[in-house]
Amino acid sequence: MKAPEHRIKIVEVSPRDGLQNDSTIFSVEERGALIRQLVESGVQFVEAGSFVSAKAIPAMKDSEKVWEHCRSLSADLSFLVPNEKGLERAMAIDVKSIAVFTATSDTFNQKNIGRSVDQSLEEYTPLIAKALQNKMRVRGYVSTAFGCPYEGPQELSRIVEVTGRLFEMGCDEVSVGDTIGVAHPKQVDEVFRKLSGQFPLSRLAGHFHDTRGMAIVNIKAALDLGIRIFDSSAGGLGGCPYAPGSSGNVATEEVIWFLEGLGFETGISLEKFLQTVQWLEEKAKRPLRSKLYASHPKQMYYFKP
Repeated sequence: MKAPEHRIKIVEVSPRDGLQNDSTIFSVEERGALIRQLVESGVQFVEAGSFVSAKAIPAMKDSEKVWEHCRSLSADLSFLVPNEKGLERAMAIDVKSIAVFTATSDTFNQKNIGRSVDQSLEEYTPLIAKALQNKMRVRGYVSTAFGCPYEGPQELSRIVEVTGRLFEMGCDEVSVGDTIGVAHPKQVDEVFRKLSGQFPLSRLAGHFHDTRGMAIVNIKAALDLGIRIFDSSAGGLGGCPYAPGSSGNVATEEVIWFLEGLGFETGISLEKFLQTVQWLEEKAKRPLRSKLYASHPKQMYYFKP
């Protein structure tokens, strides 16, 4: 096993962030099968679903049943909890990890969850306190940190403020998101350099979308500053219904290939993971965005250092 500075924590978001906006609705059994395959490939942290209204996000219907399918797996399965009702649903079935979402942009947050940033943080304060009392792990997400489709560039001070408030509430880690995939590596350096001056690097994550094909380069910029937690999605699945023009998340298989080629350790078998991507593409009934997978979907060739 390599030293801590060479170990990478990958948070696999395809079962929630990946599927929530996909044209194909996966059944509970298929969502459970996806999570099981991900864990069997070595993934230890999975965003497994969300306790939101099925009318608002049909793809996340019956997340309780997904948890029952997968709760015995040896992995940390987290569920998005947008409000008190969502937390109650999570607590009722003994979910161990939850996530809360906010943004740097009021306009985006209003369209996404129907509240301003301050309103969402005020609502999360007692929610997170209650979750911690029930010994839940809590992850925070900060959307639009690198740009908003409605408000444009975001102030560094705003990113620091929102991140800090999530940590103050008790979040274990905070994922800083390039929701629409517009970040430049120089900007990534500026944002994480600023955040690292106030918060532990070990508790910060990078969440990059690949709209402009820059996600891997942006990961490298964050990596060079000491970030060791990254969110990604099998096959590059993803996209936000409230972020016009954004494409999918960075593909997990490309992140694994890139990082392990540099000598980092992810603990994930690329061969097994690519088999999961192949299964996922068949279920989605359309080609996925992953360049690594698309280049050789049958032979699955890849560089081994």
